[in-house]
Amino acid sequence: MKRLTKFLRDVVREMKKVSWPKRKELTRYTIIVLSTVIFVSVFFAVIDLGISEIIRFVIE
Repeated sequence: MKRLTKFLRDVVREMKKVSWPKRKELTRYTIIVLSTVIFVSVFFAVIDLGISEIIRFVIE
């Protein structure tokens, strides 16, 4: 039980040292991540559609 208490105390102490992003930074990072995910999703969807069409053309 003593080890758990020490661990939790250490966690609280370390969390106080963390440099949390400001609201503006967080918004910017979120937009960057979402736009990257959307871009990669669209990219792979187009690639998948292209490969599917090529395979469909070769089979027929």
